[in-house]
Amino acid sequence: MKLYRYFNLLIPIVSVLLGLLCGAVIMLVSGYDPILGYEALFNGIFGDPFYIGETVRQLTPYILTGLAVAFAFRTGLFNIGVEGQVIVGWLAAVWVGLAFDLPKIIHLPLAVLAAIIAGALWGFVPGYLKARFKVHEVIVSIMMNYIALYVTNYLIQNVLTDSKDQTELIHPSASLKSDFLASITGDSSMHNGIYISIIAAAVMWVLLEKTTKGFELRAVGYNQDAAHYAGMNVNRNIILSMVISGAFAGVAGAMEGLGTFNYVSVKSAFTGIGFDGIAVALLGGNTPIGIIFSAFLFGALKIGALNMPMEANVPNELVEIVIALIIFFVASSYFIRWILLRFKKEGK
Repeated sequence: MKLYRYFNLLIPIVSVLLGLLCGAVIMLVSGYDPILGYEALFNGIFGDPFYIGETVRQLTPYILTGLAVAFAFRTGLFNIGVEGQVIVGWLAAVWVGLAFDLPKIIHLPLAVLAAIIAGALWGFVPGYLKARFKVHEVIVSIMMNYIALYVTNYLIQNVLTDSKDQTELIHPSASLKSDFLASITGDSSMHNGIYISIIAAAVMWVLLEKTTKGFELRAVGYNQDAAHYAGMNVNRNIILSMVISGAFAGVAGAMEGLGTFNYVSVKSAFTGIGFDGIAVALLGGNTPIGIIFSAFLFGALKIGALNMPMEANVPNELVEIVIALIIFFVASSYFIRWILLRFKKEGK
């Protein structure tokens, strides 16, 4: 097989290795031991069942935000409003979790559905403006992030609570927490949301690759004029793409509200989950299986970094530099492709 057939797999792997290598150089220049630093990072991921559970908990929303960004990418759109859709999904899920006291088989799906609807509605606005008035979705979705942040803060303080910065805990019937998963991972905050994330990845794959509607959405993303000429409703598919992307992001918010925290609080800044989803989608090649592995990497780096100051006296902020370098190398895929081709030619 020719090398170019493996580029989609090789480029992320090479990008990760280059990012880690550059991180090691930065540690050396800064006076830290890179071997000790990466050993502490590894121990912070796999050294204890608790760390493994926390890593899985961290990657759960990353999978969903990665899917949200990737779904829009695959259909020719850039949904940078995933962060705002996460926030409104988080609020909606907790709201339902507090407002009702139902059997778990009804209450939990209802809370997740509320998050899906909230995220979808937040994605509908930039999709509609893009389709109807040709307003670029990046501009609108960025503004929607700030609207989500401040509107949800107002609702938390004035509707869900009595001038408090945090709601009460949701009813157990709406919670994703799992005593079994906690018991096998040293009482970590790992929860049942991981199953929902994996199911969502499967749903995206089936929708885009195995359905007529998925073909339409991808066709519109590739070439709107050709799709219109073929009889496809371009505007409707643009809106639908942003709605589905927002729905994935809304579920990511539900994972935080129903699983990790079981409440929603006033936020002084963005959570970062939605923006991290852009990096997850980019490294994962905008494919569901790639996003799962990419989310694991980013989740592992985030959790493992917390152990670096304790074991190696290395600032955990260095992992943020490594992540940034990985993203940089993925974005520089043309350069990596050129290097791989040169090695192939020299090997003949």
